[in-house]
Amino acid sequence: MSASAVIFYLLSAFILVTGVLAVTTRKIFRSAIWLLFSLAGIAGLYFWMGLEFIAAVQIVVYVGGIVVLIIFSIFLTQQTGKELTAPRRRRVLFSALAVALGFVLTCLILTREPFPGIAGRSMDAGIATIGSSLLSLSGYALPFEVVSILLLAAMIGCIVVALKTNKS
Repeated sequence: MSASAVIFYLLSAFILVTGVLAVTTRKIFRSAIWLLFSLAGIAGLYFWMGLEFIAAVQIVVYVGGIVVLIIFSIFLTQQTGKELTAPRRRRVLFSALAVALGFVLTCLILTREPFPGIAGRSMDAGIATIGSSLLSLSGYALPFEVVSILLLAAMIGCIVVALKTNKS
């Protein structure tokens, strides 16, 4: 096994473990921190593939923006130390069955449908190519603008929830 494969498997295992911990932990702040580590692992995977610009965007937007927004929201609602309720056994059973079914279906698809070879082709992931793809007529500028409005609405919603006073 080559060093490149070992690095890939280590990064993949790190992303999967931290992703599972982000979903299964019962402390909401710890869940946000595990999400931060998972997203940082994805950025590491981008760096490993040689996509430095995409990795930098991953760190700036997701690790530096989204996770900070989530942690800010947790602090605003003053729920940092609260432990989440334990899920019911039925929900855990159905979740485990869904994961097992997804794993089996993925294995069946991967064994029956081979991927076309891409080893000979090079990928142009330069900033100029990404910029022209974003700004072309069928580009991705509009989805980025919609996401920024969604994030602004989420931030305003967090502030409104945090400012509500208890009327007891």
